[in-house]
Amino acid sequence: MSRQEHLHEHADAEHDHGHPHEPDHGHSHAHEPGHDHDHGHHHHGGFKGWLFELFVPHTHDAADSIDDAMEASVEGIRALKISLFLLLGTTVLQFLVVLVSGSVALLADTIHNFSDALTAVPLWVAFILGRRAATRRYTYGFGRAEDLAGLFIVAVVALSAVVAAWQSVDRLLHPQPLTNLWWVFAAGLIGFAGNEAVAIYRIRVGRRIGSAALVADGVHARTDGFTSLAVVFGAVGVMLGFPLADPIVGLLISAAILVLLWGTVRSIGRRLMDGIEPELVDTAQQALEGTPGVLAVPHLQLRWSGHRLQGAATLVMDDGVTLASAEQVIEEAAHRLKHALPKADHMVLTPSGGSIQ
Repeated sequence: MSRQEHLHEHADAEHDHGHPHEPDHGHSHAHEPGHDHDHGHHHHGGFKGWLFELFVPHTHDAADSIDDAMEASVEGIRALKISLFLLLGTTVLQFLVVLVSGSVALLADTIHNFSDALTAVPLWVAFILGRRAATRRYTYGFGRAEDLAGLFIVAVVALSAVVAAWQSVDRLLHPQPLTNLWWVFAAGLIGFAGNEAVAIYRIRVGRRIGSAALVADGVHARTDGFTSLAVVFGAVGVMLGFPLADPIVGLLISAAILVLLWGTVRSIGRRLMDGIEPELVDTAQQALEGTPGVLAVPHLQLRWSGHRLQGAATLVMDDGVTLASAEQVIEEAAHRLKHALPKADHMVLTPSGGSIQ
């Protein structure tokens, strides 16, 4: 085995043992510039900024404390389970009101919420699949299944926006009288509250574990909540003597969903194209370059696979460094990198082709 191969293997092994002593080594996080980037690409202020953050939330948080892939998957599955049952409960309550009121608009919203609750299922399967060990065919593991599930969620949201628009146009052309408007009003609020609670929970957990797909599903629940709110506005409009309020609000909500969906499409698409947030690359670069014995890091690659980071880096060291000290430098660099980016797994660190004694 050559020295380079030996060091390469050593770096991989270094990362596989998981650094159980990390939480206690007391390094300060204050000096890590990557930790204040959470607002990195939010250049919007005021109401527009709030709206942007509402529907295109940041996916990750580099100062994350969850550095174990299994723990992150378990937390993701728990979020999906709880939110799935919460959404199904909301759907049952809404359906009871449909039976009392006979509201077609509310029935459409109820069916919509039920079908959307089921988008949690492929994501759940993806989280379970992502925990499987790598095979001879899938040598990088199955983390990418999560991003594919995110693509499926995007497709369902787009379809729901089209269906909602179609129903609204149909109602504009064929107006229908609404009865028991207060019940419809209450059921719309129930739908909004249930979906918004699920959205907040999924987005929070998705950000913490670095899952773009779970964040997308949270945004999905939020758009469903606003669809339920459209039912409320429609009921108020009818109460005020404007029967076309319901379908007009429905059309506006459909248009808003399609516009806001673009942010989620970009987020998921970037993941599938191995795109990475530049601030994470900066954080990794600074952690490696700050390692004693490392002169430069000319080559650095990072990519997401599900909610974990993978990558490789080349480290330039002093000429004439011994094999033993090169190993120590790589060990320390791997340790610092894992500390700066807790979601990093399988980072391959290799020394540049200088003269190692």
